Amino acid sequence: MTQLAIDLPEDVFSALRLAPREFANEMRIAAAVQWYGERRVSQGKATEIAGISRVAFVDELRRRHVSAIQIDAEELDAELGL
Repeated sequence: MTQLAIDLPEDVFSALRLAPREFANEMRIAAAVQWYGERRVSQGKATEIAGISRVAFVDELRRRHVSAIQIDAEELDAELGL
């Protein structure tokens, strides 16, 4: 697994009331939700990025008001052969 180092101001952790490890986990989940919402990654890839189970990821989507279903009307019509 690749590691990524990011320099952040010390007060960011206290502002969010998160320990550094909790902050890193929150960043992973937030990025995964954002990229999934933008349709840049699949749900499976987003769960890998977030480092959580698919069930937990779908719950995060619900909690953050992001639809778990990434299909529009045209795609649905094509899928149904309409």
